[in-house]
Amino acid sequence: MRVIELWRYPVKSLQGERCTAVDVGPEGFAGDRAWALFDTGTGFGLTARRVPDLLFAAARSTGGRPEVVLPDGTVTDDDAVLSAWTGRSVELRPASYTGPRTYENPADVDTESRWNPFSGADGAFHDNATARVTLLSTGTTGSWSPRRFRANVLLDGAGEDELVGRQVRLGTAVLEIGEPVPRCVMTTRPQPGGVGRDTGVLKTIHREHDGTLSVGAMPVAGGRIAVGDELQAG
Repeated sequence: MRVIELWRYPVKSLQGERCTAVDVGPEGFAGDRAWALFDTGTGFGLTARRVPDLLFAAARSTGGRPEVVLPDGTVTDDDAVLSAWTGRSVELRPASYTGPRTYENPADVDTESRWNPFSGADGAFHDNATARVTLLSTGTTGSWSPRRFRANVLLDGAGEDELVGRQVRLGTAVLEIGEPVPRCVMTTRPQPGGVGRDTGVLKTIHREHDGTLSVGAMPVAGGRIAVGDELQAG
């Protein structure tokens, strides 16, 4: 399998940046999930599970506080502007934030009638402490848009599930492939570019893939990954 797309998401649950090459460190892709929006009233971190409109804004890295491009084209990093857009008081917080990291996830796949709080990982704003880089193949996505799954690495071919428990090399980076990634209602959310709402996506994942899609990895050795790199499994 070869790398055909690389994605970094500077702000959790916002659209990200497609890259031609990325540096990989202990927290995964440099700048990935390095910031998140928090509701100052509830204390919850915002995700597109709970606030689907987040997927219609995009974040881009600046080397510091990221810029957010709102759906109307406004470019901002101002909490007041972001609060006005979301309709609630929010703060853009960095990965160095040491307060509670609590998010919400719907308990029911079909109705989203009940929401369960859960704690995210320390460091970069990943949901899972055992996955800092996610890998997905076009063989797995089939007719679904890969953008639904927000993987860092999109590979051509198929077979990422078979890599679980193994080390792989991409470019000069070495990754330890952990478990398949559990999927939630976020995969059903609409996104820009014609990706419509589709509740059947998650139902199919639960029915045919045991509720998971793509695999998570932890960096073993930092390095650089570029589009076109071949995955080499140990």
